[in-house]
Amino acid sequence: MTQTAVRTLVPARTGRAVPIERGSLVRVVDLAGQQVGDLFAYVAGAAGLTGEHLSASHTRTAVSRLFPAIGESFVTDRRRPILTLVEDTSPGRHDLLIAACDDARYAALGAPDHPSCAGNLRTALERDVDVVPQPVNLFMQVPVVAGDVLDWLPATTKPGDAITFRAELDCVVVVSACPQDLNVINGSGPTDLAIDVLH
Repeated sequence: MTQTAVRTLVPARTGRAVPIERGSLVRVVDLAGQQVGDLFAYVAGAAGLTGEHLSASHTRTAVSRLFPAIGESFVTDRRRPILTLVEDTSPGRHDLLIAACDDARYAALGAPDHPSCAGNLRTALERDVDVVPQPVNLFMQVPVVAGDVLDWLPATTKPGDAITFRAELDCVVVVSACPQDLNVINGSGPTDLAIDVLH
């Protein structure tokens, strides 16, 4: 059976939200390479978004690793599976430790009017959120090195690298093409991502 894909472009430095039905696949594609994508997911209910969301800390507890392996699930703050990792054609370097960039981070870096992943989340959802969940930082390479230090390195993805998830609940997935250009995580600078929903 042939799958059809509906693509949503996520322009550099912006975010986009897409509704995903339970059982559908969602793929995030790095179109140009070396671009980090902050991924958020909220459970969808009959009246819209619920407060339940994908939780990095609960996921680390559930899988006892820094990032799930193929076939393992990301869970919500209520410990329910929301997305299962089904395929990864990238080098497999992703992050579940680093908070989304926000106004306060850029102000501390001397760039107070800089776009951020926290702002992109709010814009994509067209609503304010009291607390920005820690995202799944797709393609982001921040290893823990000697002395328990975090090393910020450029993403190693090539054009077309992608990661695919199966939705275990009806949800809204938000992807921010991270606007960070004050360190090296996005290589030579922010570029576009794409979200493919496969039916």
